[in-house]
Amino acid sequence: MNPDTLLVFSLLAACIVAFVMNKPRMDAVAIMALLALVLSGTLTTAEALAGFSEPSVILIAAFFVIGEALVRTGIAYRVGDWLLTRAGSSETRLLVLLMLAVAGLGSVMSSTGVVALFIPVALSIARRIDVSPARLMMPLAFAGLISGMLTLVGTPPNMVVNSELARAGHAGFAFFDFTPAGLVVLILGLGYMTLARRWLSRGEAQHGNPGKGRRRLSDLAAEYALTGRPRRLRILPDSPLIGSTLGDMQLRKRYGANVIAIERERQFGNDMLSTSANRELLDGDILLVDFVHPELDLDRFSGEMKLQTLSFKGKHFFEGSRELGLAEVTLPPGSGMIGRSILDLRMRSQRGINVMGLRRDGRAITSEVLQEKLRMGDTLLIAGTWKAIRLLHREAKDFLVLTLPAEIDEAAPAARRAPFALFSLVVTVGLMISGIVPNVIAALIGCLLMGAFRCIDMDSAYRAIHWQSLILIVGMLPFALALQKTGGIDLIVSSLLSVTGDASPRRVMAALFVLTAVTGLFISNTATAVLMAPIGIGLAQQIGVSPYPFAMTVALAASAAFMTPVSSPVNTLVVGPGRYRFTDFVRVGVPFTLIVLLVCIVLLPLLFPFN
Repeated sequence: MNPDTLLVFSLLAACIVAFVMNKPRMDAVAIMALLALVLSGTLTTAEALAGFSEPSVILIAAFFVIGEALVRTGIAYRVGDWLLTRAGSSETRLLVLLMLAVAGLGSVMSSTGVVALFIPVALSIARRIDVSPARLMMPLAFAGLISGMLTLVGTPPNMVVNSELARAGHAGFAFFDFTPAGLVVLILGLGYMTLARRWLSRGEAQHGNPGKGRRRLSDLAAEYALTGRPRRLRILPDSPLIGSTLGDMQLRKRYGANVIAIERERQFGNDMLSTSANRELLDGDILLVDFVHPELDLDRFSGEMKLQTLSFKGKHFFEGSRELGLAEVTLPPGSGMIGRSILDLRMRSQRGINVMGLRRDGRAITSEVLQEKLRMGDTLLIAGTWKAIRLLHREAKDFLVLTLPAEIDEAAPAARRAPFALFSLVVTVGLMISGIVPNVIAALIGCLLMGAFRCIDMDSAYRAIHWQSLILIVGMLPFALALQKTGGIDLIVSSLLSVTGDASPRRVMAALFVLTAVTGLFISNTATAVLMAPIGIGLAQQIGVSPYPFAMTVALAASAAFMTPVSSPVNTLVVGPGRYRFTDFVRVGVPFTLIVLLVCIVLLPLLFPFN
């Protein structure tokens, strides 16, 4: 082993130790390793920085932006709603559906992109069912890796191996030749992750659940005695409200009916409208109304105004809404609101906000709230669109926002742009499946479409990119070239050939799988396939058997990058959201890699006989 090769292997070993210790941060370790390769003369500056122009890095960044656009338009949460509806109260069923959705979509498009799209969905689900994201993030990554085993185009290593077969004079694989083995791995993966997620749950107390511990809408509603007060009422065709404005009707003064918002049916779902005094009411509008005394006012109000009572999910109409919310504010010293009544504040007409409750000295006041003179330190429960609530931060002199509930993280500020976001996503996926343009170009087109349709703004797009993940990938990519230049790969290959010798074909396949999987720990799965595909085919020729089971072994082993967070960009993506340590992947990934190894040596010779 020459000094340059020894240096590269030493750097790899140092990186692994740092990753395991989790000190310093993984992205910092990757940058330090990159600098060491340059300063030692192993790589030139251009070679070391080539990762910044790597298409996969741009692809990942683009899908972070697309994923954020799907969050802002509410599509990601609708997918989460569908998964939760199908799963019911079963976390196991939810995990299975999530993995099937990722694996299915990832079989025809970039698995990295699919995982990036589903990360916000999974985080939303974790918050809503109150579990640690760690229980969903790693299954999400594993499903993305398994998706590459399902079709010829599922992942670049499959196409690399296919091309190498053609160069060696053999017919390539068909589109679905990967599917039988991939489906077996997927089924085993579903069963394995339903058990392995329990190992991940041991880190919940350590890693924490970002959404856990924050007050939720239901907490605020209970503290201000809102239970049983909210109602959803549809305006019937003969209602005197049609054509009138809220200011004209004075519903709060006449009936004690505080209209919080208006649902108006549109072609692609209902819009949630604010309740300004000049808002005109139409036939079929649904009023979201808060009654202080519903048992006294509801029947008279519904009868005289010709309204139909509708049901709603949960205990109040804020549950399930991504546009409407609650917040708690207080009056600081010097506030111009002190000494005035809630009616005098004109919150609805001036700010699009409704006051639903008042607490004083830790006690909710429920009688004659509208006429109560406000005092310093009083806390008000306000309701309105999340946008209007956020705008109150600008009025810190008069109002101090105390509590924003956890649900604000799931607000969809661009919900009306959802059809355009869905169109942009379909165009992006269609371009990737068709192969008309490279995947990275398709993703960039998707980003531009999302921006053009105002599904996301530039500031939100830059904030959406998880820079730590990208820097980690960029810093580790140069190791592939360093191993090639210093002869590290040749050393590994010669060692394998000396070990296998005259062993049986299945044992040679097992050794090939192990070498490919271990190589994939340090370099990308595509680079691994490039290096190992000719080795696998050459080994088959040397022992006089069919190259197809060996070529398939290389492809599956290259995708079986389950063992470390840096062995695949898919794993790297979930490290931050799942708050994983290096050892989390080792503990869960190594056993499953062995399962995939058993599938290869048992099943592949049956699908692709040696003779």
